[in-house]
Amino acid sequence: MSLQALVLCSDEKILRVLRRVLSELDIKIEHCTERDDAIRKLTRDRFEAVIVDAADQETAALVLRSARFAPCNRRAVAVAIIDGATAVRGAFELGAHFVLYKPISSERAKASFRAARALMKRERRRNTRVAVEIPMTLRFNDGDSEQHAATVDVGEGGIAVKLPQRPRNSDSMSVHFRLPGTEHSIACIGQIAWENAGRQFGIRFVDLSPEDRTQLKTWLESRSPEFEKDDPPAACQLTDLSPGGCYLEIVAPFPVRTRVILSMLFADLKLTVEGVVRVMHPEIGMGVEFTQTSAQQREHLEKFILALTGSKSSVPELMVEPEGLETEESMAQSSDPGEIEDPLLDLFHKKADETPESFRAELRRQRGAGSAAAASV
Repeated sequence: MSLQALVLCSDEKILRVLRRVLSELDIKIEHCTERDDAIRKLTRDRFEAVIVDAADQETAALVLRSARFAPCNRRAVAVAIIDGATAVRGAFELGAHFVLYKPISSERAKASFRAARALMKRERRRNTRVAVEIPMTLRFNDGDSEQHAATVDVGEGGIAVKLPQRPRNSDSMSVHFRLPGTEHSIACIGQIAWENAGRQFGIRFVDLSPEDRTQLKTWLESRSPEFEKDDPPAACQLTDLSPGGCYLEIVAPFPVRTRVILSMLFADLKLTVEGVVRVMHPEIGMGVEFTQTSAQQREHLEKFILALTGSKSSVPELMVEPEGLETEESMAQSSDPGEIEDPLLDLFHKKADETPESFRAELRRQRGAGSAAAASV
């Protein structure tokens, strides 16, 4: 099933480039030239992306706001077409996830839309549900009490379940169930994401292990034809690495609030870590904060850092893929850098709004001071 993109643009040259590039990426276009027409379509039809020429910022703001408030399009990937680097901050303030600079070239547009397409697919997969009743257990306060129930549906990001009332200890809740037809059990932290009048609750999975995530994806794909394969991970270059995060150079970085999976290979060491994009510089790179914090994960990461800092010649291989966009609420809940001193994370949290030039100058200063393990490529 093709991805769908709504395009609001009256510039024929830009439109020709978009039609050619998006067609090659198997993304269908619904073209609008008038603001009101675009807003009507957003309230009625579902799109995986909304692409807006931001020459008129008031129009762009209205259309992107309409997408965010339309139930069927609130998680659509937003792309703003802007006049230059000076308009980047304004575009992000309008709600854009990606930007395209004028004049648009096919090569640059294709690179950006490859990243956008990977995120569009992930968001669509996250919203696809398989209706199934699975016996499950909710445990509270590290197992002090538990509650049994059955799922209503299951997706990659969470489950829906019917309960007689909202759990009192939902802030310390874990989810446990076995995937039907397999011997694999899922166990992770759960957070209540929504509830309705019918006493159905949506529970979001938190801190799924890589093995659990793979097993769940495979199980869902085998039971729903709507689950399409993800795009392959994108190659990137590591420039800075600390126990809490890293900075990656990549032509088409993912937006702030994107959950990503990083696969790092160096010599005989292989490391997979999850993170959230905290800083994004279009066409340059992105800063990622790691979100897995178990003792074993920290030990593996420290071993990887030691190997990198002890080598003067080898270059690590890195691949990155998106897992989906976080909401602003969940980002706010997880944005505390913690008590451990980490200058790289401190830079992500305090200097995210700096210009790319100023931010990268601070990265270079940190490397020179030896305050973060750096792998300069």
